[in-house]
Amino acid sequence: MKKKIIIFFLSILILWTQSLKAEEKFWSLKNNKVNVRYGHGKEHAIKYIYRKLNLPVKQIDEKENWKRIIDLKGNSGWIHSSQLKKSNSIIILEDKILFKKSSNFSKPLAQLKKGRMLILKSCENNWCKITTDTYSGWIINNNIWGSTK
Repeated sequence: MKKKIIIFFLSILILWTQSLKAEEKFWSLKNNKVNVRYGHGKEHAIKYIYRKLNLPVKQIDEKENWKRIIDLKGNSGWIHSSQLKKSNSIIILEDKILFKKSSNFSKPLAQLKKGRMLILKSCENNWCKITTDTYSGWIINNNIWGSTK
């Protein structure tokens, strides 16, 4: 009987952790200067400051109006929800070709280097329309940090 109970609780635990993974939530920084704190509240010290508008971050916890986030490099901390907006950016994890249209047979416009932040305009199938400071076009949406939803 004990064995069945343990198996039951392990099954529940596995399902619960899988549902957490399925609910990954990405945000983008709303301002050029965003404080990241050690805890969820202004009484907690500032851990570091982001200075990158639209930087994508992943939410890993939430308390009241505060979100615990982690960035691509593994830095984590707490940000007030007023400093975040719906995710509108991604970072590419490998060099990519920027195409004029959403097809491999379309005209290539540029090669984008690994680590570059891109602003999402829309996504369909395996493709996302993006803009950078100098280009606009389509990329295949694999090997990215951020949400394309």
